[in-house]
Formats: sequence, C-alpha cells, structure tokens
Amino acid sequence: MDERIIPLIGHDNLKKIKTKTILIVGLGGVGGIVAEALVRSGIEKLILIDSDTFEESNLNRQIMATSQNLKQNKTDVTQKRLLDINTKIKVETLNIFLNKDNISNLQDLKIDYIIDACDTIATKVLLIQYALANKIKIISSMGTGKRLNPQELKISTLDKTYNDPLAKIMRKLIKEQGIKAKIPVVFSSELPINNEKVIASMMFVPATAGLMLAYYVINDIIKS
Repeated sequence: MDERIIPLIGHDNLKKIKTKTILIVGLGGVGGIVAEALVRSGIEKLILIDSDTFEESNLNRQIMATSQNLKQNKTDVTQKRLLDINTKIKVETLNIFLNKDNISNLQDLKIDYIIDACDTIATKVLLIQYALANKIKIISSMGTGKRLNPQELKISTLDKTYNDPLAKIMRKLIKEQGIKAKIPVVFSSELPINNEKVIASMMFVPATAGLMLAYYVINDIIKS
C-alpha cells in the first residue's frame, strides 16, 4: 500500500502519518468514509466511537452497511473492515453514546486529532470543548442531510458557515460557551432541499464530506 503513497507525499510524511492517533466519533454516512480513507492513507491508530447498529435505512449511503451486517454494532463492523484492509493497524472501539457523563473515558487515551462525524449537537459542542481544553486538534462535520450536490461542500471554520441550520445552532452554542477559537468544519453551502422531519439523504454529500474530513487531517499532519 505504501508504494502508491510515498511518491505523492514522501517517505517522511508517511512516517509522520503512521504515528498519529485519530478519534472518530460517529460511524455513519460521514464517519465510515472517514475511517476507511484514513486507513488507506496510512493512519495506523484509530479510536472509534458509536453506540448504534446498522439498519436497513443505512444501506443507501453508509459505506460500512451491508445486508449481511444489519443489527450489528457499527464499531465492531468498522473495526473488522479496517483490519481487513491493513492487519497492522490498531483500532480501539467504544460502543457508547458519548456525553458529559462518559467523556472522561477519553482521558487516558493518546489522541492527536478528533474528527466529529456525529449527529448530536450536544455531543458536537462537548467534543469542541474537550479538544480545546486538552489541546487536541479537531474538525467537525456540519449537516449533510437534505442535500444532493457534493460540489457545494467546503472546508472552512464554524464562524464562516452559511445555509446550514445545524451550523447556525452550533455557532450560537459556541458563542454562549465563550469559545472564540476558530473551529475547522466541513459544511455545505447548499440550502436544505426540504423541511420534512425525515432527514433524507443520498451518498454523494456525506461520503464527500467524509473524504474532505480525512483529507484535512492528513494534510495537516503533512504540513505540521
């Protein structure tokens, strides 16, 4: 696998990539792609957090979901998939819904980057607070549902997002917490297509968002 990467980024950069530990929170349409892209890009240490199982409704967009693993834990399925790609990696899993009562579980883990690919706003804010308090780099995915065009995705900072209802709520909560740091995000400038309660989605936007989150981390490691 390395022989295709080294000519593009160099041996020393790949060595740096292999030393980093990445925490991914959320293994759905965005997070599953993040995990696979990172492993195929040389990351060898991952921590995966998700409390959910794969359901039939996930089959249209979530890379790890198949008809064979429905009702199975997303953490277990993703761990197996990643180890099938590279048997040398270390993948730790926490099958929990991350909240203020259990985020202390992260304290003993060496984490270089946090990738927030979850859907819960309270958890997203909590991860930002935790990352800033512990001097861990973080990037967060904003809303990818109700959108169709992957070309509208951008890497920016939370304060510069627009046309994203989730990001609007996040900006307000972050401001209320007195956080002034520029928080890196991937967001879509495409207006949500409908206002129905069901968060309709196809693979194009969440999968592309996942690739962009993974790219951000790999590129930041190379540049650092």
